Amino acid sequence: MRLNRFAPAMAIALAALHTSQLGAQQNRSANTGGSTGANTDYASAMHRAHKHEAPTASGAAVAAPRVPVTGEMVVYTTIDGKQVRGYLTKPATYRRGPAIVMVHEWWGINDNIKSMADRYAGEGYAVLAVDLFGGQVATTSDAAMKLYQAGMSNIAAGEQNVAAAVSYLRSHGATSVGSVGYCFGGHWSLRTGLVAGSQVNAVVMYYGAPITNPAQLARLKAPLLGLFGGKDTGIPLDSVRAMEAQIKKAGQQATIEVFANANHAFANPSGQSYDAKVAAEAWTKSLAFFKSHLK
Repeated sequence: MRLNRFAPAMAIALAALHTSQLGAQQNRSANTGGSTGANTDYASAMHRAHKHEAPTASGAAVAAPRVPVTGEMVVYTTIDGKQVRGYLTKPATYRRGPAIVMVHEWWGINDNIKSMADRYAGEGYAVLAVDLFGGQVATTSDAAMKLYQAGMSNIAAGEQNVAAAVSYLRSHGATSVGSVGYCFGGHWSLRTGLVAGSQVNAVVMYYGAPITNPAQLARLKAPLLGLFGGKDTGIPLDSVRAMEAQIKKAGQQATIEVFANANHAFANPSGQSYDAKVAAEAWTKSLAFFKSHLK
């Protein structure tokens, strides 16, 4: 019986070992999202999409959670001898229950991401917003592009990071774990599902670079909800549909929602492409998806 306490962590550790074995192959394809199709430079595509943008907070960016929450920065893992800190937020009354790993946009773990984490926490979840940029936060698209490229340069280390976040939540009362991410984080939300396998119960990705490689997608054990903009010039919809087909071919659930008139980053209230109506619809779909799969 005592060994059962460590089963989730052992399962994730084995998945992380598999990740390290695939690391060199994945790093070579980092900018393509592991695609088997055309060589898409997502870093440059994101730079074009955000060229004239800055993460400027708006009223929507500080929307209050539905119930009181408490948030703090915590150390959730150590990688290469360095402590990694994330933002942990949860309802004030939370002891045990469902949890979510949140992955930031290419701007880093800024106030907007913390506010979004608080909103999810207000729906009853413990939320750990991870940091894949080593504490750095960008305020210009040029700086964000460099952080994006650095974050994609070592896939194995990134997957070790998000796998540790899942383990952290599991060891702190999580009865189930989902993942969600936006832009850069949308891609990494999917990778959270890949590396943690059956320890992740639901994956939500907002306009992230798709992965179409069958060998990588075979690691996914959780249902996926993908939310994309029809006018997003940086994320080709044919690649999104190819990812959807590969996931379904592997016997897993994939639901792809394309909002025809939405641009990239339509759900970011601190960005200039924010679409309040579409963001609200996507938020509702995300909450329903998590409610269905996280218990």
